[in-house]
Amino acid sequence: MAIVFSEKIILVEGRSDKLKLLQLLDESTEIICTNGTISNVKLEEILSPYDGIPIYAFLDADKSGEQIRSVVRKEYPEAIHLYTNPMYCEVATTPFKVLASILKSVNIKVKRDFLL
Repeated sequence: MAIVFSEKIILVEGRSDKLKLLQLLDESTEIICTNGTISNVKLEEILSPYDGIPIYAFLDADKSGEQIRSVVRKEYPEAIHLYTNPMYCEVATTPFKVLASILKSVNIKVKRDFLL
């Protein structure tokens, strides 16, 4: 069992989403990639070391993102779902200031430079 020091978990689809969010965050947060798709078994395997830590699902506004959200809702109904504007489609293509506003709205600390 891994020792976990993160205060929050953000579940994203891909590496580009993770890299974008890492630039914004100003607190200890683990960002986990699903790599575009995930089964309920794999999701449980990935998240089991983080039992008791708040989970945020920040997925793309597309079919793949909705499929992953469906699995997350079923397996982790307590997870908080974050949404990018459909006009940006992907977390990775959403402007930094928009992402910062979304994260701040759920009390995830972001670097001051990115706030509106």
